[in-house]
Amino acid sequence: MNMILFMITLSLALSIVLTALNFWLAQMNPDSEKLSPYECGFDPLGSARLPFSIRFFLVAILFLLFDLEIALLLPLPWATQLQYPATTLIWASALILLLTLGLIYEWTQGGLEWAE
Repeated sequence: MNMILFMITLSLALSIVLTALNFWLAQMNPDSEKLSPYECGFDPLGSARLPFSIRFFLVAILFLLFDLEIALLLPLPWATQLQYPATTLIWASALILLLTLGLIYEWTQGGLEWAE
């Protein structure tokens, strides 16, 4: 019991000493180069806090949605070797139909239009 208590106390004291040493050795004098929004060698031309268009996020979410649903079709060649391949064909056709209907809906709603 004494050994465990000694090890816990030693590790706690060592972590406190190392943290204090880290704060003491760290340099806390940032210059204007480090405080600028870009560190790539040229002065920024505008604000770095410009908002993104909501269209960008909608197209990104649509891409992820369709990409992940298409990933469901990847095991299809192995599924055709099952006992009932017609069932696999029906489910794959239903998934492709669902993807196509979703794409048509987004297209008609204007979700893929960049210019308004």
